[in-house]
Parts: sequence; structure tokens; C-alpha cells
Amino acid sequence: MTTTLRADAARNRERVLATARAVAAEGDLSLPLNEIARRAGVGVGTVYRHFPTRRALLEALAADAFATLLDQARAATRGDDPWDGVELLLRAFLRGQLDDPALAEVLSTSAEEDAIAQTTAGREELGALAAIVLARATRAGRLRPGLTLDDLQHLVCGTAFAARLADAPDRRVELYLTVLLAGLRAPDPTGAARPAD
Repeated sequence: MTTTLRADAARNRERVLATARAVAAEGDLSLPLNEIARRAGVGVGTVYRHFPTRRALLEALAADAFATLLDQARAATRGDDPWDGVELLLRAFLRGQLDDPALAEVLSTSAEEDAIAQTTAGREELGALAAIVLARATRAGRLRPGLTLDDLQHLVCGTAFAARLADAPDRRVELYLTVLLAGLRAPDPTGAARPAD
């Protein structure tokens, strides 16, 4: 059953989230709840009522980006060309991690650390959708054999890390993604170079 917050409680929750977003944007993902309460101008008890742990606050911050990632993963399962689905999925994973540090941290941890059931459900759906995308590409002979979901997650995380280290991350993302996709593409059985899609 969903509980509707009173108007003042909803305002306080949004104020805490906005302050936590600002703290995360400054590069502090430790999300100190007492400091966030002070900066938001609410009592510490108010913060803890809405977000009993730092992890619960982190997952709430990542929720919108996670929902967007799920939408993109669903779209990746529906296209006619399985390779287009791989590209869409990996681009969504990469952009999501680069654009939202809270989402990057949530995705880099296991379900055992989840504080909110919705996060775990989203994680399970994302895994199932990614498995569909990879299975379609494998059946079509487009994906390098032997790759697992874990492999792809590690490769995308590594690519995101490399992009963050670059002098101009936004300009390097497409290049790094192109290189990653080229490595994931199954070799042409005839030995000829595959044309770029």
C-alpha cells in the first residue's frame, strides 16, 4: 500500500533530496545525513524519517535515473536489429553512470546492499532485459561468444572510469563506446571486416 505524504512532509522530503543532489554534485557521495539536514534547514529526525540510512537516500537519488535506464533497456529488447539493441543498452548504461553518480554507485554494488525493495526489483528487471538483449545478439551471431552480463557490466564500468579520467569526458564517451562495441562484436566468420553499423 502506498502512503501519501502530507504536503509539508512531501516538501521536506523534496528539500532533503534537492540538498542531497547538490552534495552529490559537489562530489560527496558519503551523503552525511546530519550535514544534509543542516543544509536543507530541517531537523535530523525529518531526514531519518524519510531516509533511515545513507543507502536509502542514495537509492532515492538514483531512482529517476534508474527508471530512465529501465525504459531504455526495455526499448533495447524491441528493435528489429539485435546489434542496435546492444548499442542502445550499453550507451544507456554508460551515460547513466556518467551522468548520475548515485546511479553509478547503486549499479556498482550488489542487491544485498539495497535498502529499498523497488531498487532490487529494478535491478532484477534490468538484468532480465539485458539478458534478452544479449541473447538476441548472440543468436544473430553479432556478439562475441562467451561474454556474460557480468563481463559487460565490468567493461561498461571500466569505460565509464576511463571517460571520467579524460580531459574532456563528454567528447571521449562516443570514442570509448565505439571502441568497446568494436571489441564486443563477433568476428565475421568469413574473416572480412564487418562494416560499421
